[in-house]
Amino acid sequence: MGIIGGLKRQLRSVVEWKDPGPDELFSRWSEDVDEIKNASKLIVGPGQGCLFVYEGRIAAELEQETMVELTTANIPFWTTVTRLMQAFESEHKVGIYFFSRRAIVDQKWGTASPVKYEEPRFGFPAALRVHGNFSWALEDPKGFFRALVAGQSRYRVSDLRSILASRIVQTISDYLADARPPYLEVDAKREDIAHGIQAKLEPEFDKFGIRLLDFRIEGAEFDEETRARVNQIGDRIAASQEARVVEMSYADVQRLDALRDAARNQSGAAGAGMAIGAGVALGGSLAAVATSAPSAAASIESRLATLQQLLDKKLISTEEYEAKRQRILETL
Repeated sequence: MGIIGGLKRQLRSVVEWKDPGPDELFSRWSEDVDEIKNASKLIVGPGQGCLFVYEGRIAAELEQETMVELTTANIPFWTTVTRLMQAFESEHKVGIYFFSRRAIVDQKWGTASPVKYEEPRFGFPAALRVHGNFSWALEDPKGFFRALVAGQSRYRVSDLRSILASRIVQTISDYLADARPPYLEVDAKREDIAHGIQAKLEPEFDKFGIRLLDFRIEGAEFDEETRARVNQIGDRIAASQEARVVEMSYADVQRLDALRDAARNQSGAAGAGMAIGAGVALGGSLAAVATSAPSAAASIESRLATLQQLLDKKLISTEEYEAKRQRILETL
């Protein structure tokens, strides 16, 4: 076994990280002392870097791609390695680690549950679910090694995913609580929101020696309860605008709705009483509307169209329709 091990050490004399997989971020080449001492060539490929760790601390770093003959070359990185190895003692720990300097792109993120914040325009709690992707790269390999690798023989991109995801979700929650984007503007301002979140994320990534290259929001969706609230408000706004077109108050429109519902559900004195009460109140309102001046902001055409809709929905009688129509036409 000793002879075989010795032969392997002699054959493996090139310090090199061959064909790292897409998930590889840090990888220890060797901690075997004889392999390191007897190495004849150092190859650092494109998008790679190299660290030499001695006694638990980073003694040397090489970030440029290179290929050198170690027996004749005089580069600071290997000079440090050989100097320390000459004084090596068996109880000391050594290791050569390669790392990836390439950009880690298209990393998916998403909120597992909707993020809640107060919607500024309507004033109710809104819940927003968002997802997207981001890209990053190692900015400070030594800082990353100290913070996360800490002597492990391998560290993968997937090992970091859950750590970054937790930072992203927390930052999004904090950002939305401060920015409170209006419901109607979230899609139009998606890029601005992404830039705001990225600005808050960058210091968090810096703590691990990572540079955040970009951060994107691919989709944003409010929960069903939020959408229902906004739709309800929208219906009320539409009804109010419709009422103004025909010179009616919103209360008059509500009375019309009550009259229609009572007519559909009459089943005795209660239903009939409701219809009579709503009809009396509506009659007084329509009489007042008939004698009022037309709204300057509403066009004749839109007022007539709205009046026709009220007739089609059986919210007013034919007689009321004709009387009101005549009065609108008299303003021409």
